[in-house]
Amino acid sequence: MDHKSIGRFNKSLEARRLILAQTQGKLLSTPADYGKDEGDRANNALARELDLEQKSRDRALLTSVEAALSRIHEGTFGQCLNCSQEINAKRLEAIPWVRYCITCQELIDGTKEK
Repeated sequence: MDHKSIGRFNKSLEARRLILAQTQGKLLSTPADYGKDEGDRANNALARELDLEQKSRDRALLTSVEAALSRIHEGTFGQCLNCSQEINAKRLEAIPWVRYCITCQELIDGTKEK
């Protein structure tokens, strides 16, 4: 992979990391208000649960983005972590933090389903 492409991926991943890092400290839900009726408390509890799920997904994505940035600095970005073959450029364009080539990802997904 050429330096121009790696620079573009680095810039994109850095921007994504910044956005994810900023959202990690924020919960969107309002604090529990025990003076409201049961329906309002249930809605607030659901909103908090959804916020926590989103925060968990964002944390996992942030970890993947940081790992991709580490691979850029190590010089291994764009190589499959399983077979060491180059990951297709279109796949990297779609998901720049991807760790595996499509073949290895399908093998991994296939073993998880069983």
